[in-house]
Amino acid sequence: MSIIKVRASSWGSLFSCAYAWEGVHLLGMRSPSSPRALLGTAVHAGTAAFDAARVLGEPISTFDAAEAVIDTLRHPREDVSWRGSDLSQNDAERISLALHTEYCNVWSPKYEFKAVELTTTPLVIDCGGGTLVELTGTLDRSRIIASTGLDRIGDVKTGRAAVSQGVAKTGPHKAQIGTYRLLYEHTTGLETDDVSEVIGMKTGGKPEIATGTLTGAKQLMTGTDEYPGLIEIGAQMFRTGLFPPNPQAFTCSARYCPRWNKCPYHQ
Repeated sequence: MSIIKVRASSWGSLFSCAYAWEGVHLLGMRSPSSPRALLGTAVHAGTAAFDAARVLGEPISTFDAAEAVIDTLRHPREDVSWRGSDLSQNDAERISLALHTEYCNVWSPKYEFKAVELTTTPLVIDCGGGTLVELTGTLDRSRIIASTGLDRIGDVKTGRAAVSQGVAKTGPHKAQIGTYRLLYEHTTGLETDDVSEVIGMKTGGKPEIATGTLTGAKQLMTGTDEYPGLIEIGAQMFRTGLFPPNPQAFTCSARYCPRWNKCPYHQ
């Protein structure tokens, strides 16, 4: 029996370029983080500190939570390559603090959260052929929103184009949110709302925050009578060991993929 441990938050990127995903998550290949990725991590650190304090009933100020933003930017946990970036360290602090402040003062109070970045019970998927995949980890950057009916997944996403025409982009995150729904239900025994929410934070141009909703994320993972789910499709990759490349993925470059220099499939 072979057990492969997979971070739940990575499942969505498996279907962007599985060849790159294998390099990072199974072969342990790494490349320096980008300044914009660090900016996103800093925003998540500050907003999570603010929301977690609310959940505990011990709220902190926006200013106090901002310490996590600055600490993340000035003391990153992994290597960051600033060479060739369109973002300076001063820009990163300005943008991240603007988003952090607006989120804490305007957006967070709109919600009642039950949990922030919940640690989950591992979910084992039998891929057949003696191969098991164990989904582990926390619901990274997500919140459990208490709604009038079922609990709802809310996921905070940052990016240069995370918001378009006043609405948060949701499509690229559907698989990851589907995984989160499955893990939350597996961990708690509670059903989740089919409506999930993305809180998008735009880091390119003028900082902007907006929300967007999506449905059917869990069905995307489990499948229906009409189509197989991403779990079944992914299981075939793990069982066979074949992880297909995608030279058209937006991350297909040396800047984002540690496997790019030795990859024979891109132009």
